[in-house]
Amino acid sequence: MADQTVADDGNGVPVPGVLDGLLGYRLRRAQVAVFADFAHTMADFDLTPGQFGTLALIAANPGLSQTALGTALGIDRSSVVPLIDKLEHRHLVERAPHPRDRRSHALRLTPDGATLFDTARAAVARHEAHIFAPLAPAERETLARLLDRVSGV
Repeated sequence: MADQTVADDGNGVPVPGVLDGLLGYRLRRAQVAVFADFAHTMADFDLTPGQFGTLALIAANPGLSQTALGTALGIDRSSVVPLIDKLEHRHLVERAPHPRDRRSHALRLTPDGATLFDTARAAVARHEAHIFAPLAPAERETLARLLDRVSGV
């Protein structure tokens, strides 16, 4: 029988091999850590990260159309509708006729939605401070700039 020993660095974790040199792998590992902490933070509010992002965009852009929301989130219109349906069902978002386009809806936070968003935003600020505590402020700015360059923003 062949030796089935897994190479590790002494702590039982497999050696990443070629993955260690791939920036995409490192980005994904960082994203998993950030997402897990963010999801834990949002659990108290019964919000997914996507729902929080939606509330944030609507708060910053009252009257935003569903199409523009989808573009900003990087999702297609067919995914926006159920997302808004869930938030509307919870009385966090309302659809109103768009003032310039009768085929569109203008999205706004309800008073309950604005209150929940403000409270959740404070929790997100604590999440950001916690997750990025190992980085100095200048390093955070550099990381943000580099990620924007990679993502084409």
